[in-house]
Amino acid sequence: MRWEGRRGSTNVEDRRGMGGGSMIAGGGIGGLILLLVFTFLGGDPGSLLQGVQNQGYDSPPPYEESAKEKELSEFVSVVLADTEDVWSDIFKENGLVYKNPTLVLYTDSVQSACGAASSAVGPFYCPGDQKLYIDLSFYDELQQRFNAPGDFAMAYVIAHEVGHHVQKLLGTSDQVAALRQKLSEKEYNKYSVRLELQADYYAGVWANHAESLNLLEDGDIKEAINAASAVGDDTLQKKAKGYVVPESFTHGTSEQRMRWFKKGYQSGNLEDGDTFNTSNL
Repeated sequence: MRWEGRRGSTNVEDRRGMGGGSMIAGGGIGGLILLLVFTFLGGDPGSLLQGVQNQGYDSPPPYEESAKEKELSEFVSVVLADTEDVWSDIFKENGLVYKNPTLVLYTDSVQSACGAASSAVGPFYCPGDQKLYIDLSFYDELQQRFNAPGDFAMAYVIAHEVGHHVQKLLGTSDQVAALRQKLSEKEYNKYSVRLELQADYYAGVWANHAESLNLLEDGDIKEAINAASAVGDDTLQKKAKGYVVPESFTHGTSEQRMRWFKKGYQSGNLEDGDTFNTSNL
């Protein structure tokens, strides 16, 4: 992706080195993987984080970032700025006003309006404060653990989280959240999958516009599709358990995630991303 020397977003909040208060009790590697399956790429961490209380902490010394971290922080800032431009234009075309989200950089743990979380949950969007949260070490996680290298794989992750912000502004995520207390976990999971696939579609819409602005390089879309495949529920569960439990899916299969990203990339508009009224996910 062509990003060097371009405008970065002013909506980045740097909390690296600050800590995040109380943490979620985990059950070892297996517990972390299950948590990742549920919340990775913009799930609803609030349901897993209920009851976590805020705790104060002493002011830490200024965070000293490495050269690699500095480059990554600049990269995600540019990607966020691109999403701001694209979604502002799309909302305007549809008679709407886009409100920019804030991206929070943190290390190890962080406190959000959805509760406290460790970097083990992966990047997430919190609708309660309309902020995206990301530990930049996830870039290495994408390459090493998920075998999804490339800067545009990381750009896809950010665009997916911004997709959840789009859903918040359009009222979609609130409508789905209202179903949590009305449905069984199995039935609610079906709506969660549709919500996540729509965020993948919106990430594709952003990629479509980025390409029209000549920001993409050869192989970028392939990197994003590879990342979408790597975080499918079936793929994650096979790695964690050796088998899959379809009724527990919350984000969609690898094939579904790739397909909806590609659909958004090919379409480039809001209208074709209705994952809630289609029988063909």
